[in-house]
Amino acid sequence: MKKNLPRKRTAVVFLSLLFVALVIFEAASTDITRKALNVMSFNIRYDNPGDKENAWPNRKEMVAATIRFHKVDIAGLQEALSHQVKDLEMLLPEYGWFGVGRDDGQEAGEFAPVFYRKDRLKIIHRSTFWLSETPEKPGKAWDAALPRIVTWGIIEDAWTERTFFFFNTHFDHVGEEARIKSAELLLRKINESSGDNLLILTGDFNCTEKDPPYKILTSGSGQTPGLSDVYALTKSKPYGSSQTFNGFQSTILPDRRIDFIFAAPAIHVLRCGTISERWDGRFVSDHNAVLAEIEMTDRDNKSRD
Repeated sequence: MKKNLPRKRTAVVFLSLLFVALVIFEAASTDITRKALNVMSFNIRYDNPGDKENAWPNRKEMVAATIRFHKVDIAGLQEALSHQVKDLEMLLPEYGWFGVGRDDGQEAGEFAPVFYRKDRLKIIHRSTFWLSETPEKPGKAWDAALPRIVTWGIIEDAWTERTFFFFNTHFDHVGEEARIKSAELLLRKINESSGDNLLILTGDFNCTEKDPPYKILTSGSGQTPGLSDVYALTKSKPYGSSQTFNGFQSTILPDRRIDFIFAAPAIHVLRCGTISERWDGRFVSDHNAVLAEIEMTDRDNKSRD
């Protein structure tokens, strides 16, 4: 029996080394996969007591869980009032955020906040402008019913050592001219700020793919080049519903996407889709979240010398 011990020990050592190698390989594979950036656009619905069972106090944990479960790295939210932002800040301690209220540039009115994972992303610069003839100060314009803002920042990704620009907005729900003018202004501001650098735009645009604002954003305006809808860039078929507004109702309105994620054309979109599941028959919000997994490569990240 003693003569067989070295052989058994050799087998045990071999199996142990094989196990360690598999663990390292799995960890490396997971790390490579997670270098892709999970981006979400999510209109979380303002806190309206008239929503009754769908009011914010009954949904806030669901909203936070949706962001966490889908391993979102950065999310552009819409319709968030100050106390809703603070609720999510408490429920999502692993996330930081930035943004201002649209009514006064501080706390009043709805925010279009950007939430981001603090262990991965670092904010280099943050700012806000208004969708109006005077974008540097609060106010509404054209035929808009309400003030509308764009929250944006320059962000450094510690996992990939790359920098990108992130914009988040919410177009007016009433003013047709306001949506067209907002698309033109937004595109011009994006071009002025980001140049040829990687950029991502999220938002509730209150328009479909057939409407002029979408066509301006994707085709360009004047000398300003357009952006790409992640649905047109994805390597796999988009997941989920073809509508993003549900109104807390089960009625199917196909081909009614009004929430989008846009990006610079050169990036790689591994997958994207609409998160339309319900919790025990209840929607998380009156909008479905949109999710995209975006890969940033060396050739897509140009310097701003």
